[in-house]
Amino acid sequence: MRLWKFVLPVVVLATGVTPAQGVSDQTVSYRGYQVTVPASWPVVDLAKDPTACVRYDRPAVYLGTSTAQADCPAHLAGRSEGIVLEPLTKAAHTTDGEIQVAAQDAGVLATAYYAPGGEQSARKLLGTARVTSKSFRTAMTPKAVTASIVATGNLTGPAFDACSAPSTTAMNAWTASPYKAVGIYISGGLRACAQPNLTPDWVVANAANNWQFLLVDLGMQAPCTTYKSRMSTDPATARSQGRTAAANAITSATALGFGQRSAIYSDIEAYTSTAACKASVLSYLSGWTTELNSRGYVAGAYVGAASGGVDLASAYNNTAYTRPDNLWFARYSTPPVTDTSDNKYIPATYWTNHQRVHQYVGGHDETYGGVKINVDSNAVDVTAPPAPLTAFTGTGASGSAALRWTVPANTSIGQVVVRRNAGTNPPGLPGAGTAVYAGTAASTTATGLANATSHAFRAWVKDSTGKFGPGVDLRLTGTGSTIAADSASIVWNTSATLYSRVTNVDTKASVVGVPMTLYARPKNGTTFTAVTTTTSSATGSVSAVVKPTVSTVYVWGYNGSSTLLGSRSGSLTVEVRPLITANLTAATINLGASTSFYGYMRPQHPGTTVYLQRQSGTTWPSVATTKLNTTGNYAFGIKPTARGTYNYRVVWLADADHATTVSATKVVTVK
Repeated sequence: MRLWKFVLPVVVLATGVTPAQGVSDQTVSYRGYQVTVPASWPVVDLAKDPTACVRYDRPAVYLGTSTAQADCPAHLAGRSEGIVLEPLTKAAHTTDGEIQVAAQDAGVLATAYYAPGGEQSARKLLGTARVTSKSFRTAMTPKAVTASIVATGNLTGPAFDACSAPSTTAMNAWTASPYKAVGIYISGGLRACAQPNLTPDWVVANAANNWQFLLVDLGMQAPCTTYKSRMSTDPATARSQGRTAAANAITSATALGFGQRSAIYSDIEAYTSTAACKASVLSYLSGWTTELNSRGYVAGAYVGAASGGVDLASAYNNTAYTRPDNLWFARYSTPPVTDTSDNKYIPATYWTNHQRVHQYVGGHDETYGGVKINVDSNAVDVTAPPAPLTAFTGTGASGSAALRWTVPANTSIGQVVVRRNAGTNPPGLPGAGTAVYAGTAASTTATGLANATSHAFRAWVKDSTGKFGPGVDLRLTGTGSTIAADSASIVWNTSATLYSRVTNVDTKASVVGVPMTLYARPKNGTTFTAVTTTTSSATGSVSAVVKPTVSTVYVWGYNGSSTLLGSRSGSLTVEVRPLITANLTAATINLGASTSFYGYMRPQHPGTTVYLQRQSGTTWPSVATTKLNTTGNYAFGIKPTARGTYNYRVVWLADADHATTVSATKVVTVK
């Protein structure tokens, strides 16, 4: 461990304590940017001490930047509080444990780092700042970053890790080393070293020099440790904390240019395990793994072999936990074992599919190309999962969807796995949701999709070794179709108008300009056929005039598109009543005389029964029956036995094709 070199504050106000200061404060100025900090904080001028390590585990003020290789220990964990003031050469980026402010008028980037729970103190510190000179004014425009680099790809060989990412000059010098990959701390509230070199340009430049990368998140630690940031002793909360940490790590990775298929390792330092502590660690790493996997990344865990390694191995087949994909374990021995085996803590049958990294030597100095760095040494045996499908498209229908995809070239395919969820969120993992397909074809049809419901699909490539690539999503929005009629019961040879409106089930907005088809089947039939197709209006509405000859069941339907699922309305039956006429030969007769009640029915229905009914109070009892003749005619003789007024009608009862029909009422008066 090197000795720190401290310099006096650049400016300490001679007027004594200002209202913003306490009696133990000092005011530090850098390039026209002034901030008040505790007097006990040393001020490290990196221009005068270019190899000083910017350590976040100690309180200090750091001024400037240095292109020299920082003299940092390989592995530090933990946070204190302090501030770094440097020229504004990159956009401000606030992460867990760091708040960055770009003072463009002074051309200064201020980074306040803090221990867990110290965010408000860091903001208060930054709140004391003011610009005293605009001579270094700088305007920063965030640079667009394409997250396309995979960390780590396929690698069997040595790797080193360092607390602070080495400078590009150092990395270039170390191309003469046996190392093929570098471990870098990209995120986490307990990172103890600043990362002035760790930029997207640094990543691109070193990737071009064939370096590979091991990404590390140094966040919450086991609850049975003394770290200030510890995961919860409640397993459910710990699992949620792991998911949050993974989401933050992905944000940091993508900001540096690392995309899907990259492995990110959660650094869980050594701990003395108990049952409760073990449950927290396993739960935290389960959440970590689930979140990373669901977003197309590989989940790794860095652990001490004798603590986290033992606990993870003991739960390897425990379905209550989701184990990490890759295991990076620290175990030192004399002489060092320079491969990824472990003959004591990690069974050889676990994490066997190119999923291991072994840290076999802790912090020590090595020099290559004249550059000395304090590093940990590791043996790596990892492969990346396959690339995702290059296309995943579908065409929605009613209750189904035709799905298609393309497997990337040169993929050693095991199978394509497709799963689905109702709604807008696809299954996160290959074992979640409802199975749609698993095989080697390039298409399938998803069936059994609920009507008027959106469905989200995710498809993965599983290679021949069993590794899953990132999922590719397809969302087909559900539609809803209604049905209504101006009349649900009509007389034969007349018409009805049927209406519908098609809407997006998620937004309730009208679906405009799509073809809507009216389907029909006889009430006593089983097969629907298309009647007519019309295009939905600006309100999503359609209508059609129908003139059924028999009672008919109608359904409106939309058949879907590349973005929308089809839908079917509910069914609506239009009952068709036969036309039946009613006539009297005489409406007024003398007592003892008779009259004839006669008419016809269309359609004719010869041989079926019609009923003559006479009103009695509020009821209509039948008084006579007859059958329709071959032309559909009927006739009844009426001879009341008492004087008065009598109401008569004829009724024909429904059959399979037509509804019951009732004639007009005829009045007979007997004098």
